[in-house]
Amino acid sequence: MDRLSRFPLFRSAYKTMTRTEKRIVDYIITHDKEIMTETIAELASHTKSSEISVSRFCKKLGFSGLQSLKIALASDMAQSEGVVFPALIAEDTTQTIATRIFKNISDGLQDTLKLLDFQAIDQSADLLLKARQILVFGFGNSATVCQDIETRFLRFGLSIHAYEDAHMQFTTAALAKQNDVVIAVSHRGTTRELLDSVKIAKKNGASLIAITSYIHSPLAELADIVLSGMGREVRFCSEAISSRLIHMAISDVLYMRLAMRIPDLYEKNMQKMREAIIKKRVP
Repeated sequence: MDRLSRFPLFRSAYKTMTRTEKRIVDYIITHDKEIMTETIAELASHTKSSEISVSRFCKKLGFSGLQSLKIALASDMAQSEGVVFPALIAEDTTQTIATRIFKNISDGLQDTLKLLDFQAIDQSADLLLKARQILVFGFGNSATVCQDIETRFLRFGLSIHAYEDAHMQFTTAALAKQNDVVIAVSHRGTTRELLDSVKIAKKNGASLIAITSYIHSPLAELADIVLSGMGREVRFCSEAISSRLIHMAISDVLYMRLAMRIPDLYEKNMQKMREAIIKKRVP
């Protein structure tokens, strides 16, 4: 098993780390037991870096220091002992396929729960409640997440529209103004058209919330707020199956945070929807 797969804290960011940061990660994942008793000075010495570099590394990952990073690492190691993630093959039974996919989704949700920035969720909720309009951008699998966000967030009476066509994204981004918010959904955060559209929107004063699996991706670098989730993908095809569902789960957390902020309006709107929909049902 790839040792890096045991550490969701590092997996999504590793490809975009500096050489010094990669040295620190490589040392940690190959000395996962020893690291628990080491000081910043010892870790710096073993990775041929400085104490300041180690401290900055911890903070870049969202931790106050080495000790809080150790706590998260200990949790990762405890849950991943003895776990393997074999690739699916054409000869696998349906039960095997289902078991592995369901387990990967479950593990990914638990990984995300440990990585999710709850303060960022609160900040996103504040931003959306004040928004003049909300534009939701994404392509491919991510577009299904965008459509789900539009459908659910309409219940708050917000002006929200999801766009999966590049020309429509460019058009609405060009007309964006201050107090508008773009929610951009992308697994890797590297799609050129998506990056171009959010750059246009930000140039016009819109704020950007990114939902992505890679916290140091180009999309995340552009975002005002990043909501990151990790999926343990099965190795058979290139589609991000788990990540799509995990990104939906993140949007569900944000949805419920909004509902708790405006409970009276939420319940009023839900009642209106129920009354309208019940008229469409067969007696």
